[in-house]
Amino acid sequence: MRNIIALVLTFGAAGPALAAGDSFFSLENTNFVVLLAFLLFIGILFYMKVPGKLGGMLDSRAEGIKSELDEARALREEAQTILASYERKQKEVQEQADRIVTTAREEAAQAAEQAKADLKLSIERRIAAAEDQIASAEASAVKDVRDQAVLIAVATAREVIAKQMTAAEGNKLIDSAIAEVDAKLH
Repeated sequence: MRNIIALVLTFGAAGPALAAGDSFFSLENTNFVVLLAFLLFIGILFYMKVPGKLGGMLDSRAEGIKSELDEARALREEAQTILASYERKQKEVQEQADRIVTTAREEAAQAAEQAKADLKLSIERRIAAAEDQIASAEASAVKDVRDQAVLIAVATAREVIAKQMTAAEGNKLIDSAIAEVDAKLH
């Protein structure tokens, strides 16, 4: 079909040369020589099966492009699968990080509560120890005051008795104390 179309176009193009009145089928007519050369060239191309080879080359090129497209689709699907996998992993890692943060916050809150409780116990122990020291110091101070009061009372009594007592009365008191001690010991 292509051959017939090519011949019709060739003879149609030679129309103006025929209208000029020259003999078209003469070897002196350059248009005829060019037409013969062209037809010979087309004939050689068909003899060498160039259109088939061109078609085969185009078909092989089309097959190559098709295989590359199929490979590209497969790679795209694989990339989408990998992307989905990484997105799932990222989501899992994010959830795990959220759990770790939540756990850390809970542990920090528990540690803070424990520290408060420990501090409260420590303060209570220190207050108790301070109260014990205060009570001990108070008891010691009361004892010291009593001892001083006794010493002062004894000294005052000694002075009063020494001023009011005579030697005879002192001897009577000594004898009476010796008799009392003797009665209590035997």
